[in-house]
Amino acid sequence: MIKKEQNNKQFNKPQDEFESRLLDLTRVTRVTAGGKQLRFRAIIVVGDKKGKIGLGVSKGLDVTQAIDKATKVAKKNLMEIPITKEGTIDHEVEAKFGPSVVLLKPQKKGKGLVAGGTVRTLCQLAGIQDISSKILSRSTNKLNNAKATIKAFELLAEQV
Repeated sequence: MIKKEQNNKQFNKPQDEFESRLLDLTRVTRVTAGGKQLRFRAIIVVGDKKGKIGLGVSKGLDVTQAIDKATKVAKKNLMEIPITKEGTIDHEVEAKFGPSVVLLKPQKKGKGLVAGGTVRTLCQLAGIQDISSKILSRSTNKLNNAKATIKAFELLAEQV
């Protein structure tokens, strides 16, 4: 009986307050004189659904190592997003990172999350319920789109 209770205590670890999602996992190859070197690049988004969000990118020799490193980086790079009581943002904002351009607009309460792909994931983890977004560029690069969205959130935080 005592051993079972002790074993259960080991598995009852405290839950992390942040939820994380894998945005992208790519296999990266570097060609050197000795041959090809294979690595994995992971892009992770971490958020608490209360206005805090972080983005982490890291490489590793295997998938789990890359994901763990990216999660650590994301938790280090947390930022606060100003969300109104209605669950949306204060005003319209547009941001550019590299070739990616993202437009974020506030929505009326109950309209929902009108966003696709990377922007949708970031808004969900930030805790924004009502927002409309559009990726204005033709870029399909998830990392650039995510960084443009983070930049838009930073602009919102600066202006508030």
